[in-house]
Amino acid sequence: MPSEQPQYLYKYRQVPGIDDIDVYLKHEGYNAVRKALTMDQEAIINEVKLSGLRGRGGAGFPTFIKWNGIPKNWDKPHYLVVNADEGEPGTAKDRDLMNALPHLLVEGCIISCWAIRSKACYIYIRGEYIQPARQIQKAIDQAYAKGFLGKNILGSGFDLDMYVHMGAGAYECGEESALMSSLMGERGMPRHKPPSAPLPVISGVWDSPTIVNNVETIATAVPIINMGGAEYAKVGTGTPGAGPASRGTKLITLSGHVKKPGNYEIVLGTPVREIIYEIGGGIKNDKKLKFFIPGGSSTPLLPPEFLDTPYDYEALGKTGSLLGSGALIVYDETVSVPALMTRLMHFYAHESCGKCTPCREGTNWLVKIHDRIMAGGGRPEDIDLLLDISNNIFGRSFCALGDAAAMPLAGFFAGKGAIYYFREEYEELIRNGAGGKKRAFAPLQMAGV
Repeated sequence: MPSEQPQYLYKYRQVPGIDDIDVYLKHEGYNAVRKALTMDQEAIINEVKLSGLRGRGGAGFPTFIKWNGIPKNWDKPHYLVVNADEGEPGTAKDRDLMNALPHLLVEGCIISCWAIRSKACYIYIRGEYIQPARQIQKAIDQAYAKGFLGKNILGSGFDLDMYVHMGAGAYECGEESALMSSLMGERGMPRHKPPSAPLPVISGVWDSPTIVNNVETIATAVPIINMGGAEYAKVGTGTPGAGPASRGTKLITLSGHVKKPGNYEIVLGTPVREIIYEIGGGIKNDKKLKFFIPGGSSTPLLPPEFLDTPYDYEALGKTGSLLGSGALIVYDETVSVPALMTRLMHFYAHESCGKCTPCREGTNWLVKIHDRIMAGGGRPEDIDLLLDISNNIFGRSFCALGDAAAMPLAGFFAGKGAIYYFREEYEELIRNGAGGKKRAFAPLQMAGV
């Protein structure tokens, strides 16, 4: 049960008024900042290294490596950009963290900026997140008033200014280079990456060294500094320093056909079965589980035989899917897989920025073929045509949005996706047309989350 698992980020989630700085200060608020300002930058990064923290936005890249990449002796300004453009269907945990615990993010930003020697922090919030943006701005204003932001923070000589920047609601702007372009007033399109261009830690916003991390990653700096990296790393999977591991806790958004959808903090490595049937209360109306999507709509679905898979980066990777953004979406026996894939293909085609041909054209072809199948005009060769188009999108698009469209349909890491597991549903629809066996259209909304 969630209350029986260590709660590092949600420890004070239920305290009334915890979004106000006076209440937050009574519950260890800004203790981590006070401690961090007595440490040198290398010591903070070392604590993050000991913690085993990996980026919680989806890539799972070790956070300390990114922070260590900031040049040590450049006179250029350094920047921290917080990626709060949470647009993956099924994901709402950063929204919840900003709404409920805005000072946790502000405190994490201060620690992170001190560690990378940045005097400016931008929180890039997706356009639809009006209330989270208001909560963060209120927290920033309160932090300035209490001396945690601005000039000479707590007498340390450290100056830091923090800004909220609202995006326009483009899914593409969750990609870090597109996000930086949007922040600078350019079109939200991805940039070249190495080897064609330097990493953001060398040349990010305004050609200056920049760290881009998502909301949960930055907020996790607070418990890591409070308890120490080694203590934080005591929960999770694997052994720190002994190869890939999934240490600490993770915020997840549990949605779909479960009795208790919501945002939860779990220990990495918790079996999927425990998350769905104990934390989530089981399948709504006691129907049969058909499949689940473990990490947001861009990750390949998995059938029930994978229920005992530990929810962590390595174990989910071995199944051919991904932990992704931490959005676990559950579907019961009534759901039509072709209908769900049709809905997803419409989403990705709509959100493609149009910069590269594989993504721009490929996602539209996937939509047109799905629409034809759903309308009863499908052809037997359409199934392999969908796989062929997906194969020509995956790995060939300018950024990961094309991969995000192709993976749920065709898999790739282990060669398995919706068509692999549920090909017979496509065949049935094509054989019987729109008058075939009816199933409910899959919900993408997260009722109750």
